[in-house]
Amino acid sequence: MDSGTISKARMSQRYVVLAASVLIQLCLGSVYAWSTFVPALRASYGLSAGRAGLLFGVTIAVFTLTMVWAGRLQETYGPRRVAAVGGLCFGLGYLLASLSAGQFVLILLGIGLMAGAGIGLGYVCPLATCIKWFPEAKGLVTGIAVAGFGGGAILLSEVAEELLSQGWDVLMVFRGIGVVYGAVIVSAAQGLAVPEMPAAGRAGRRATGLREALGERAFWYLAAGMFAGTFGGLLVIGNLKSIGLAAGLESAAAATAVSIFAAGNASGRILWGWVHDRIGRPAIPLSLALLGGGIVALGFAGTSATVWTAAILVGFGFGACFVLYAAEVAALYGPHRVGLIYPGVFLAYGISGLAGPALAGWIYDAGGSYVPGIGIAAVLAFAAAAGTWFFGKSLQKLPSSAASPREPSRRSKP
Repeated sequence: MDSGTISKARMSQRYVVLAASVLIQLCLGSVYAWSTFVPALRASYGLSAGRAGLLFGVTIAVFTLTMVWAGRLQETYGPRRVAAVGGLCFGLGYLLASLSAGQFVLILLGIGLMAGAGIGLGYVCPLATCIKWFPEAKGLVTGIAVAGFGGGAILLSEVAEELLSQGWDVLMVFRGIGVVYGAVIVSAAQGLAVPEMPAAGRAGRRATGLREALGERAFWYLAAGMFAGTFGGLLVIGNLKSIGLAAGLESAAAATAVSIFAAGNASGRILWGWVHDRIGRPAIPLSLALLGGGIVALGFAGTSATVWTAAILVGFGFGACFVLYAAEVAALYGPHRVGLIYPGVFLAYGISGLAGPALAGWIYDAGGSYVPGIGIAAVLAFAAAAGTWFFGKSLQKLPSSAASPREPSRRSKP
């Protein structure tokens, strides 16, 4: 750690911030356990596959839209307050869904809108704060901070599957999530704090805000990669249990695939951060190619072992999306600008959240197979791998980090 960036007297505080960040992300990441609830919602309340996918997609879209606003709020009011409000919204959203009696509109309002907004408010605060405390290891610390988001699905999918197997109604499970997870997020938010940063630490090499970044090709390079990677990952995780059942797996084995995906997602976030710190931008096309291979494998899987293997590969490639692009934003624009610019890149994730899960559900409703949707996701991932490889090579010619204390030109281009 550069002692000029963070006072030595406060250096130990960064580990408190990191621990609080992981705990918040662990709770927010429960959204990726969504497919665990889909069969119960369909059986008990007649929810169609298309509507189930739409619910998940709306949650992701609201999450990303709110994150743009939250990125500015946490710079103004601090990450502690914004993350605490996010915890309240998340908890109240699941409580509303638990009182819905299975009505689609109320579940949509509760989980899709309220909890989705809570995730957006809570997600960006730990991420942006950790990068400020650990500027010397942007990739690794980003991976650790968001690994909890991937790991949250492991915890909730296992607990929820056990409760559902014991006869709990799915809405009762939603109530428990609202009370417990909402309280944990609000409590952990109190551990977030921002370090003192000198002017040189704030300056970026390129744009100083999202509006300026929108005019740069580098921004759209990152957004395109984010869309392709998250489209495939969300299409799979939003329907994974149902995909497993369609492949002939028993319910328990299909539910295990969700946990295995989450394990790949969580471990991928840490490992891809480590890879990025060593090889830089080439990690992006590499991750997309691996994701595409995992999606292809899932399309041909027909046994528990093959579905589980494909699930961990897809999860591992998907996890890269939440590390590599944030680390690249920090490298291109400076750690201080992550909270302002990264939410704009993250909007691509919201668009893919609306498109991917619902598309697979509607294709299944129409033709009784998830394979066409899986094929679309694989083609998109491989195309993006090729595109980001060639465009990333041109970016490699640019200076690699934002270290200059001089304010950048508003007309700078990649």
